[in-house]
Amino acid sequence: MNVNFKKTKEMIINTSHCNFLDKLSVADVEIERVNVFKLLGVHINQSVKWDDHVSAICNKAASRIYFLKQLKRSSVGFDDLYHFYTTVIRPILEYACGALSGIAV
Repeated sequence: MNVNFKKTKEMIINTSHCNFLDKLSVADVEIERVNVFKLLGVHINQSVKWDDHVSAICNKAASRIYFLKQLKRSSVGFDDLYHFYTTVIRPILEYACGALSGIAV
């Protein structure tokens, strides 16, 4: 497997927020150090808290709830509104909730 080091990220999992380590470089390419990254749709931060993920999910769901409100204003039937909710909004809210509930905060 070939690794693209330009797309590779480094994150130091540490609750004390100390960045005392030197930057990582492989094959003369400096690896970017990040505080938050998205892995399989889940935002993970260096202090292993869910704040960034919950914020991203709330923003994404809020924009889709706006469309639900617009559909309701245009007199779309209840069944169609329910179908829109269950196929467009609810999966966003439920994605990775098993992982969220399995970790003590």
